Amino acid sequence: MSDGKSGLQLRSLLKKNGELEISLVNVPTPEPGPDEVVVRVEATPINPSDLGLLIGPADMAAAKASGSTELPVVTARVPEAALPGLAARFDESMPVGNEGAGVVIRTGSSDAAKALMGRTVAMIGGAMYAQYRTLRVNECLPLPDGITPAEGASCFVNPLTALGMTETMRREGHKALVHTAAASNLGQMLNKICLKDGIGLVNIVRNKEQADILHKIGAKHVVDSSAPDFMDKLTNALVETGATIAFDAIGGGKLAGDILIAMEIAINKTAKAYSRYGSNVHKQVYVYGGLDTRPIELPRGFGMAWGVGGWLLFPFLMKIGPEAGNKLRQRVVAELKTTFASHYTKVVSLQETLQLDNIAVYGKRATGEKFLINPNKGA
Repeated sequence: MSDGKSGLQLRSLLKKNGELEISLVNVPTPEPGPDEVVVRVEATPINPSDLGLLIGPADMAAAKASGSTELPVVTARVPEAALPGLAARFDESMPVGNEGAGVVIRTGSSDAAKALMGRTVAMIGGAMYAQYRTLRVNECLPLPDGITPAEGASCFVNPLTALGMTETMRREGHKALVHTAAASNLGQMLNKICLKDGIGLVNIVRNKEQADILHKIGAKHVVDSSAPDFMDKLTNALVETGATIAFDAIGGGKLAGDILIAMEIAINKTAKAYSRYGSNVHKQVYVYGGLDTRPIELPRGFGMAWGVGGWLLFPFLMKIGPEAGNKLRQRVVAELKTTFASHYTKVVSLQETLQLDNIAVYGKRATGEKFLINPNKGA
């Protein structure tokens, strides 16, 4: 096993001519400063937020593989129309991977750093698709004994996003919420949180298989957007829960507008008087994903008390401050084997991450197909 002085790192490079190149490069591991540690990365998930940087809008169906078994290279084309929005990353080789977990193998001189020697830690801070990572102590979350790197690898993005949703709901004065693409890993966590905390949650899914996943874990309100009675079922669930805030992973098409209309209908079912401006109850949809890249269609018909905006985890954490953020992190650690357990369909090495048949699976972002990379698998 290497001493961690250098190691492989996965890079994504978008050239000005529209060619995307994903490759592995051998990079030196920076020596830790006083308040830093070196972690041998043993588990890092492929989240939808990672795919945005890893492959973006490239046409992976026509991707080509080259290079060697040890250092594979994948190339693909990005459609001409998508290039202007990506100009800021042209010709810059970018490391990928938001979060991960591993074992601390070297530390800086501070007491806080030394205390982590040999510990299994979860990490946030980018560039996780690498064999070794030098990070600040405050970017590491020490995991309790008995938690493996694989169990701690998804400690940050999905758990804190799910907790951030319920926290946003409370802070903005709503009492129940709606979630789309709800059978995802994140959606399952959100259900467990809401069941535990007694929060009403309306889950919107695309088909019966996804509805079954949620019913199995105890979800109470699940509506299928492909069913002919979708709007009626959605409205009934909104009447029952009183949900007036939604978190939308789809991002395009009619769904955000449908949710606002159904919220307005649900509110008016209990309204005491008619108002031509609609109800004065604020209805909010936060878009936090882009599974559908088309424009958002808002047909109106939901009064004047509404909002559609973007929501991202890291700006939210900055807004609530370190103390509130820390409380959320501690809850994640305490419930890592229950509420926040993640399930993976496949564990791959860095080289296997660049195999075209694997890209074809995880690149689809399909429900129930979550990959975990172990950068030191076989090393």
